[in-house]
Amino acid sequence: MNTSLIKKSFIPVIAIVILLVMVAWLAGSFDDKIAPGLQSNNQTKSTVNISAPFLVAYSEQALYEPVSAGVEAKQATIISARILARIEQIHVRAGNSVKKGDVLVELERSDLDAQVAQAQERINGLKARHREADNNLTRANKLFESKLISATELDRSKAGFQSIEAELTAAKQGLEQAQSISAYATITSPIDGKVVNRFAEPGDTAQPGQKLLAVYNPVSLRVEANVREQLAISLKQGQTLTVEIPSINKTQQAQIEEIVPAANTGSRSFLVKASIAYNQELMPGMYARMLIPAKTEQVLLVPSSKIETVGQLNFIWIEENNELQRRFVRLGKTNTDDMTVVLSGLADGDKVISPPHSNK
Repeated sequence: MNTSLIKKSFIPVIAIVILLVMVAWLAGSFDDKIAPGLQSNNQTKSTVNISAPFLVAYSEQALYEPVSAGVEAKQATIISARILARIEQIHVRAGNSVKKGDVLVELERSDLDAQVAQAQERINGLKARHREADNNLTRANKLFESKLISATELDRSKAGFQSIEAELTAAKQGLEQAQSISAYATITSPIDGKVVNRFAEPGDTAQPGQKLLAVYNPVSLRVEANVREQLAISLKQGQTLTVEIPSINKTQQAQIEEIVPAANTGSRSFLVKASIAYNQELMPGMYARMLIPAKTEQVLLVPSSKIETVGQLNFIWIEENNELQRRFVRLGKTNTDDMTVVLSGLADGDKVISPPHSNK
């Protein structure tokens, strides 16, 4: 009985000992220990390329002020009717691409064709009367030469011929007008472009000047912005600016093609228009930011390849007094030359080397 009690009393002790051993193992008590201290400088140099350190120095960098802008179409048109007629067909919808001369809308033309036919028949009748008057004038001239009729009768024949000739000329002009009005029943695209919006449907009555379609040329897009006068006065026509389009995460170069030479009295700003290269993702009305040069500042730039990132922290290795140091730095923007602005952590004259185990 005593032996059984002894065994039961040892079980908790054994469990506690096993638990302590596991905790010590997880804490690394059985791993090899390295005494605290600085790493040997020779060992660091064997893994770091210090043959060509980058000497940090201040350089001048332009500061840009972002100005809200919009993408607009330089070549855009509103398609409207020139006559009052019922719409029979509309061949396009918003988003369709069209070519110059493509038929967009067809209006009812039965009445217009009837007017053309009437004008043509009137011309045919006047041509018959014109031939008769011409023959009468010819006979009257011969009879007058033979002194068989008076000069008054000859003048009457001339007047009749001239009257019929004038009526025929007017009838021909009326035919041309009727044909022109009839042509208004077929509305074609004046430009190559894309349909933006459709404002009517077949069966509607089109009135003169009423909007039917909106078409723009996607190749003629540009960015327009109202720039405050302190910045605008430094801009020049033909100058290249950087434009950001956040919705498609694109940055493009734009060339100023027009600066409206009158300021908005309310905002004291000038309208600046800059053309951009064709991009099929761009559409009129999209938001953009125009980066306008504001001033310059002195900044420290280092090659992006010299920066080491660990999680969300950025480090740079420098050589100082023949020793290597790793410094925490706060970074700014990276420019097109793959040089990054260092906001803090470096000083003018520091020698930056590549990160360890790097061949850069």
